[in-house]
Amino acid sequence: MIAGMNIFHAPVAEWAMSCLNISDPSNIAELGCGGGKNIKDLLEKYPASKVTGVDYSPLSVEKAKAYNKNMIASGRCEIIEGDVSSLNFEDGKFDLATAFETIYFWPGLVKCFAEVKRILRDGGHFFIASESDGQDAPSLWFRKIIDGMNTYTPDEIEAALRSAGFKKIITRRHEKHSWIAIISEK
Repeated sequence: MIAGMNIFHAPVAEWAMSCLNISDPSNIAELGCGGGKNIKDLLEKYPASKVTGVDYSPLSVEKAKAYNKNMIASGRCEIIEGDVSSLNFEDGKFDLATAFETIYFWPGLVKCFAEVKRILRDGGHFFIASESDGQDAPSLWFRKIIDGMNTYTPDEIEAALRSAGFKKIITRRHEKHSWIAIISEK
């Protein structure tokens, strides 16, 4: 399943990357990094940046490390096991935090979003990409069969971001799919 993440989530991730227009962040946190492809794509998009990948699953961390071994060896990448509801980083460490196809499993959006805000510098950005707008039939079906999975509408995500203290929230929707990309600022 983890290996499949890099393949099956690629179309939405590629579209979302085209929506990510932050100028040269030096330090990026990729939260819920799964199989590691988005780390690689972020490193290519921002060649002067360092990316720290975080995932709750030890197996995902192992897979992401193997996928990005050259960038880890070069010092541009680090991948660690961690929980987004309690990140082990100092306040203001990152310029950009990303979450591709992962907030479905986060234990309480406001709490987790507040933790993301804490690790961002003032003026830093949080970018969320999702193939579900919270109302599409496939995600509603998955929500019923996968324990602990939640889908959210853009309004619900925006409300949670505001409650966590984010501002300047911009939501983009794909013209043909239920995909969304949301950028917010600390």
